[in-house]
Order: sequence, then structure tokens, then C-alpha cells
Amino acid sequence: MSTQTYRSTRSPTDQAVSFEDAVMTGLAKDGGLFIPSTIPQLPVDFLDTWRDFSFQELAFSIMRLYIKESEIPDADLRSLVDRSYATFRAADVTPIQPLNEEKGLYLLELFHGPTYAFKDVALQFVGNLFEYFLVRKNKGKTGAERDVLTVVGATSGDTGSAAIYGLRGKKDVSVFILYPTGRISPIQEQQMTTVPDANVHTLSVTGTFDDCQDIVKQIFGDSEFNTQYHVGAVNSINWARILAQITYYFHSYFALTKKLGAAKVRYVVPSGNFGDILAGYFAKQMGLPIDKLVIATNENDILDRFMKHGRYEKSASSGEAEVKATYSPAMDILISSNFERLLWYLARDNAAGSDNEAGAILASWMTQLKTTGSVTVPEAVIGAARVDFDSERVTDVETAATIKQIYAATDKYVLDPHTAVGVEASLRNIQRDAAAGVAGVKYLSLSTAHPAKFAEVVNQALAGVDGYSFDNDVLPDELRALASKEKRLKFVERADVELVKKAIIEELSK
Repeated sequence: MSTQTYRSTRSPTDQAVSFEDAVMTGLAKDGGLFIPSTIPQLPVDFLDTWRDFSFQELAFSIMRLYIKESEIPDADLRSLVDRSYATFRAADVTPIQPLNEEKGLYLLELFHGPTYAFKDVALQFVGNLFEYFLVRKNKGKTGAERDVLTVVGATSGDTGSAAIYGLRGKKDVSVFILYPTGRISPIQEQQMTTVPDANVHTLSVTGTFDDCQDIVKQIFGDSEFNTQYHVGAVNSINWARILAQITYYFHSYFALTKKLGAAKVRYVVPSGNFGDILAGYFAKQMGLPIDKLVIATNENDILDRFMKHGRYEKSASSGEAEVKATYSPAMDILISSNFERLLWYLARDNAAGSDNEAGAILASWMTQLKTTGSVTVPEAVIGAARVDFDSERVTDVETAATIKQIYAATDKYVLDPHTAVGVEASLRNIQRDAAAGVAGVKYLSLSTAHPAKFAEVVNQALAGVDGYSFDNDVLPDELRALASKEKRLKFVERADVELVKKAIIEELSK
């Protein structure tokens, strides 16, 4: 039975925050992120006993290790899991697609949820979780007595629509999603702005995703605003999102090894905010025998530069302090929020003598990053990171070329640009393995979004290719219908926290 509690990455003192508090508050009061007090270890026979579990059974078994039964009883947790994944178009939720079996390359398709993006896997669950806790809190309460939640999040594309579809119509929850004006794809904007539910609000902010994310963090740091409006987090800073994503590492590992027998499995993950690959790190630390986790970045390559040089630096690779707009906009991020969680574990195990000392070290690193724009970690820390992680940087030119290459080499399989970043990184690793005489490694590259969400890039990459048709090869009817729906959004003319708070208050007053 789980005895799990949670603590902040930046706290120099012991804490014992409940799962419910960690989920409903999202961000710790000291600005840190919540992490489990311990990473639970799997049953010694899990490779046999869990092998034939369905996705839902695996999700329940993993979540049970992180959530006390006194907080969510078994029957309720099973119900939350079942309802969350009943919305997916694929029977096994996250299926595997062979891409080049001769080279050992497979795709893990994560886009079969309601918004055609991997974030549905987490946010369908998080939406139901928010509602579950609020219904329980509000039992017997009426009117102003009732607890409400104002969810505020920033998106570089898919988080927003996934959050909205996970929270639309939920009782006692209002959701506000900030996105950078003109820096997401038209379909992503349509998905967010055409949802008619009264509890859904989209704020188009002049600026970048990092500006939006910074505003959200400032709102969470405003204790007066938080107290009055009960602000909750839906971005990948929310621990429940990481927890839900752990499941598909287990599910895909079992599916692949049942098909191929024993194999070294490496996961390649297109990475922006680092939440998707962090879930893989937790799976590996729990005991899932993942050989390696490969971070695939675009030209906003802070993570690749860290892995190569041990310097975490808020700038583009060119040295400019501005995020670069690329073909893979969900990864157009200078600071990867979830990377802080990994840094805490690396600090604890390689630079500190205790959990509390790790919190103090991490807090000093984050302060240095904020004040100077960079922090260099000790060699022992970067050395430990390289045990579990490799990294690659992929340009826009390489992204487009990979989309075209895979379309030609398969039966017209179309990659979205983020997935193409991961596939290009995978192909490089496969080529290096062959040159070094390494055999038996299988690569699972995470496919994070449906290609229809990035029509401009896909069409540019496949322009002039014989037989290619976006309408026939790519666009689902459900997404086609969005263009004819009425939009609801509010423009925020400047990336300013006070303007955003004003917009939130105006909408809530209605």
C-alpha cells in the first residue's frame, strides 16, 4: 500500500504534501515543483505479472504506487482511469507503429485522444481528477460555500487544446489558456477557440510561449490572487501529468518485447518542456529496463547543450536571448520547466548529502539561472545525467527532409514535425550503432501529434511529391470541421501579468 507524500524541489526542509494538495495547487509556494518523496520500486516479478495487462490495468497499477488508497480508494481510481481512456480512438490507447523493422525503428503513436496530441493521455486523466477532488470537497455545500478551481495554463500548441478538452464542462472548474499570438498552428488555435463550453477561456497573448509561461508562474506566485481565485495548474508542472505519462512507457515496452522477444529498448522523445521524457526517467528509476532515453530537440536546444557541456543556459544556440520560431512550435522553449525535477534528483545523488540539501542546492541553481541566465552544474551531475540520457539537435531543414524521406520509404506514412525531430534523432543513433557494430537495439520514437495539426510544414515538406494529398492522406474529418465553427477568444495586447489577471477577473465576473 502506498505511503507516498510529495515535496518541493526547492525546499531545504522536510515536507509531506498529499497527492491531492500537490495536484490541486500545481506549483509549490516556494516556486518549486512537486516530486514524490520516494520513487517506488516495482514488484520483483512485474516483468511477468504485468506483461499482459491492458493500458488501463497498467495505469491503475502504476498510479496506485504513487497515490495513497486513503486519498483515492481502488474502486474510484479504477473508475477515473477507465473514464479517462474511454475517449481514445485506439483500443490499446497508445499503439506501436513499425516504421523500419529492418533497422529496429518503431513509432509509439500517442495522438489517438480527442485532440490528436500526446497530451490527451495525461490531461483526460487530470481533468477527471480535478472534478473528483472538487465533487468530494463540495459534498453538502451550496452557493458561495462551494470550492472552485481556476485553472491557468500556458501552451505552445497542444497543451491548450488537450487541457480544454479535459476540463470542458467540468463542475466548479474554469480554465484559462494563454497562447502566443501567431505562434501556434491554425488547427491548434481552432481546437482551443471553438469549444463553446462557458467554463473555457482562451487568451491570445502578444509574445512568446516563454512569456506566457512566465506569466503563469507569476500568477501562481501571487498569494493574494491565488487565495481569492483558487488557481490550479494544468501545464506539465502538474505532477499528475507526469504520473499519467509513465504508463505508456510500460505499455509500449511490454508490447514491443512481446512482439520481438528480449531487446535493448531506447526511447527517443521530442522534448520541449521535458515532461514527456521525464515520465520515462521515472519509469526507468522504478525498474523498467529502458536502455537509454534520447532527448531530441529542435534549434531551441538548451537541453542538448546541457547534455554536451553541463551548462543550463537561457538562450538560443546562436547566443540570442530569444526563442526561435521553428517548424516544431511545441518545442520552441528556452527554459524547460520539468528539467528542474531531474536536476533535483541529480543534485541529491551527486552533489548533496540529503533531500533537504538537494532542495537548497536546486533553489540556488534556479536563482542563478533567473538572475544571470545560466548555471553550470558540477561534472559529477552532468556525468550522471549521461548515464540515462543522450541528446540530439535537429534543424528545420532536417525536419522537413525526414518527413519527405519517411513518406517515400513507407506506405505514405506522414510524420508531424515534432515526431520528425524524434525520427531523425533515432536514425542518427541507428547509423552510429551500425558503424560501431552494436546490434540488437530497438528504438521507440515517440509520435507526439497528428500531422494534420501542422499542415503548413507537412505540405511544404511534401510539396511536389507524386500522389500526395493533404486532404486524402492527412486531414481527419473531425479536424476538417473546425474551420466552420465560431471562435471565442480574448486578445491580450502585451505579455503583462496584470493585463492577464484583469482578463481572468473580467471573464470570471461574467
